[in-house]
Amino acid sequence: MKAIVCTKYGPPEVLKIKNVAKPIPKDDEVLIKIYATEVTNSDIFVRSSQVSIKFWIPFRLMVGLLKPKKSIIGLVLAGEIVSAGKEITRFKVGDQVYGLTGFGFGAYAEYKCMKETDSTYGCLALKPTNLTSEEATVAAYGGLLAFQFIEKGNIQPKQNVLIYGASGTTGTTAIQYAKYLGANVTGVCSTANLEMVKTLGADTVIDYTKEENLAPGVKFDFILDAVGKRKTSKLKSACKKALAPGGKYASIDDSALLLDSKRLELIKVLAEAGHIKPIVDRCYQFEEIVEAHRYVGLGHKRGGVVIKIL
Repeated sequence: MKAIVCTKYGPPEVLKIKNVAKPIPKDDEVLIKIYATEVTNSDIFVRSSQVSIKFWIPFRLMVGLLKPKKSIIGLVLAGEIVSAGKEITRFKVGDQVYGLTGFGFGAYAEYKCMKETDSTYGCLALKPTNLTSEEATVAAYGGLLAFQFIEKGNIQPKQNVLIYGASGTTGTTAIQYAKYLGANVTGVCSTANLEMVKTLGADTVIDYTKEENLAPGVKFDFILDAVGKRKTSKLKSACKKALAPGGKYASIDDSALLLDSKRLELIKVLAEAGHIKPIVDRCYQFEEIVEAHRYVGLGHKRGGVVIKIL
């Protein structure tokens, strides 16, 4: 099979397409023919190893000291089950699935073996029937992040919620999920993305490139930093100070992403009901992986960036 391999840390050009052995599923695994994968910020970190000094040693211990332990990287997939081990009970051949591979990586390939049980090596669920494989990859990654941290807010109807970084993979889903929960949602993004964030349901949008402060007296019951702690601005600092008494603040950097198939199943339900619509910024061909990594590395994508494998 064809796979995109990363045999050393470095710029996008270290990614190469090679022919490798097709995996054979064990009794407790399914074999997935991958139709699409997403280029996530996590993929950029894994490929480049450009992490902050305090995380450098734990990162290298987990991912690989001199090069990635798993040469086929990639965390997100959508595809079809083409073979199932005799111990598999949740899935059958022909099922359309989506999910994350965790520390198993391997989504930058034509095929991937996965277990049906959740672990740090992946989670898997049936794909929303109304989404393409490309959309499903964005729903999986952005959805798991958004749902995990939105749930920390215990959002109630009519509460005021602010999403900082409302135009990214996580932010676009968080806006829609918060609206589904009945919140009054404010989205913070750049000028180019204001209209898109409005169409996702945001009641108010704020341009962080033009504003440094919030309106006097504005308070939020929950604030989600959907871009992570590395990205700062004067407006972001002002947002932190606008938390209502008893309010909650969460960042996607607060804890590791939980690989949870139950959340994937909830995302499927809400996507099929029309409450969640993944945003695909760009879709690249398999052979354009270097260009896709370059683009995501710029840090200005809207929603997700997808690689079409089939």
